[in-house]
Order: sequence, then C-alpha cells, then structure tokens
Amino acid sequence: MWGFQLWVNLPAAQKMTAPRYQDIAPGRIPVVHPAAGVEVRVLAGELTGAVGPVEGIPTAPVYLDVSLQPGAALTLELPPGHHGFTYVFDGEAALVGGERLLRSELGVLSDGQYLQLGGTDQPSRLLLVAGRPLNEPVARYGPFVMNTPEQIHEAIADFRAGKF
Repeated sequence: MWGFQLWVNLPAAQKMTAPRYQDIAPGRIPVVHPAAGVEVRVLAGELTGAVGPVEGIPTAPVYLDVSLQPGAALTLELPPGHHGFTYVFDGEAALVGGERLLRSELGVLSDGQYLQLGGTDQPSRLLLVAGRPLNEPVARYGPFVMNTPEQIHEAIADFRAGKF
C-alpha cells in the first residue's frame, strides 16, 4: 500500500484563506490506458478526456499515477509553462535520452511540452506532478509557507495564540 500527501502553495492573495482537504475515494479516480502496457490514474488535470477529481486549485495541477509494464512507452503532453517532477516509487523508469530513474528517485522536469517515459525490463510505477508556477517569493519555516519572513513570524504568533 502506498500513500502520498502533497501540499499546494497558494498565491499571496489566498494565503490566509481557510484550509481545505480533499478526500478522494478510489472509485472517483478515472483510470485510462493511453498506450499498450500503460495504465494511468488521473487524480488532477486531464488525460485522454479523463478529468481528475481534485479541482479548485489555483495552480491548475496535473497529478498522475502512471503504471508501466516492461517495455511500455508513453508520451505525455504537459500544460505550457507548468513546472513539475516525476517520482518513481516502484521499479524504475527510463526517460527519453537514456536517463533512468530508480525507485525512490525524483526527477525534476525541464521546460518542455512533452514528457516521454519508457518501461524497463520490470514493471514500474511513478507519479507525475506539475503545476503553474506562482512566480512569487517563498518563505518557509516548519509547516508554514508564506511570502516573507515577517508573514512567517505572524503565522507562528497566530498559531501560538490559538487562531488556527
């Protein structure tokens, strides 16, 4: 059993909004087979007409759980301007150009519209996560993510005062 928790940074104008959590039952996650030997669970974003159930996030995320059988290949189109990463959590995956990502390795994606993945001689699973960048300064401390150190101090004071 695998579990992953991702947090999304919000634009400065939305930083102090009430937090929210989306619990998505497995039956609500569409599963598509965009190529032979490939299965993709679409948690956020869209793939081959399937739209993920995670919605209402300002960064327009793409969040895919990709399973590759040995030798399978997949080309994914990413929204223009999105930044992202892929994380292999089972087996290993080959990227175009010959680079391999082993289990527990994260690959930061460079600019480009497409990501080409290939299975190796064993089944593999990986996450593909991408989102629109905010292009704002980031200040962080523990669980707090704000835009300035002063906002971090304010958030800590609010937490200590029981305002959360």
